[in-house]
Amino acid sequence: MMHFDPTLPLKYWDALLIGLWMSLRLTLICLVLGVALGFLTSQARRARFAPLRALAVLYVELFRGTPVLIQLFWIFYCLPLLLGFEPGNFASAVIALSLYAGAITSETFRASLKSIPREQYDTCRALGITGLSLALWVVMPQALLRAIPTLLSNAVALFKESALISAVGMADLMFIGSSISNRTGRPVEMLTAVAIIYFVVAFPLTRVVGRVEARILRRLAV
Repeated sequence: MMHFDPTLPLKYWDALLIGLWMSLRLTLICLVLGVALGFLTSQARRARFAPLRALAVLYVELFRGTPVLIQLFWIFYCLPLLLGFEPGNFASAVIALSLYAGAITSETFRASLKSIPREQYDTCRALGITGLSLALWVVMPQALLRAIPTLLSNAVALFKESALISAVGMADLMFIGSSISNRTGRPVEMLTAVAIIYFVVAFPLTRVVGRVEARILRRLAV
């Protein structure tokens, strides 16, 4: 009977750290792109131009209503057929996770925008502040502040979803852990170590979300 060797993953700690760095780097890139895309999409859903609103709704519902793995596979395998060239697994992973992050963060921004009192818009218009200036200097700072707790939760979810990119050959934490487990024939030790690493990174972030949310709620209550 095979025994459980908890020290086995320690022999491959350098490879696991390289995989973790790839997962964190990809998560950060996709989060930044996703937040920008999400804010623009939330603005598009409030636009007066009906086709633009319909396009934004279609994008959000499509990416919220389908599995991330399917989106990743479609972009990796089908997008090259439309583009005529292969963007590569890294670019495909960035595109897929950024579009997914943009869809979920757009709902976060939409909810935070709704919480901004209508009187502020009327006051800005009365002072002559309209259009891009209103969006950048009045709406966006408040929307970001109110959305921070949910955005942090989205970041944690995106980090965990990034494990799916191993399916298209990206050498992230999950891919390296699976490769080592296949080569050594010890999946229990390696996959347990990978799960612990994901937890060690994600758990403190979830605690931070709670503290930040409580602090922002106190600030908004003043």
